[in-house]
Amino acid sequence: QLQLVESGGGLVQPGGSLRLSCAGSGDNLDLLGIGWFRQAPGKEREGVLCISSGDDTTVKGRFTISRVRGKNLVYLQMNSLKPEDTAVYYCATDEVSATCSWADAPVPEVTWGQGTQVTVSS
Repeated sequence: QLQLVESGGGLVQPGGSLRLSCAGSGDNLDLLGIGWFRQAPGKEREGVLCISSGDDTTVKGRFTISRVRGKNLVYLQMNSLKPEDTAVYYCATDEVSATCSWADAPVPEVTWGQGTQVTVSS
């Protein structure tokens, strides 16, 4: 059974950077689409970025997902952080898809990590 563990969150000043890690066990993350999501207090969970199995890096604005193939590890690099980026960040996969087609509307069967808190504040 796949388990995901996020780490790397913390307190950072506006304009700073953080790199979050998603470590997997029980399945091969290299074969799966891996998504990062976040949920701020009082708000619904939202997608941040997703990477398909065929890609090593995916970039969207201030955020970059990258894989470490063979290590069951996926990173989320976040730059130029803003207070509105404050949230609990989760990685997830549906354990079936090599693409990110599931990430637009994750179903309950999606496997989630426990989350890591990111706080952007001066």
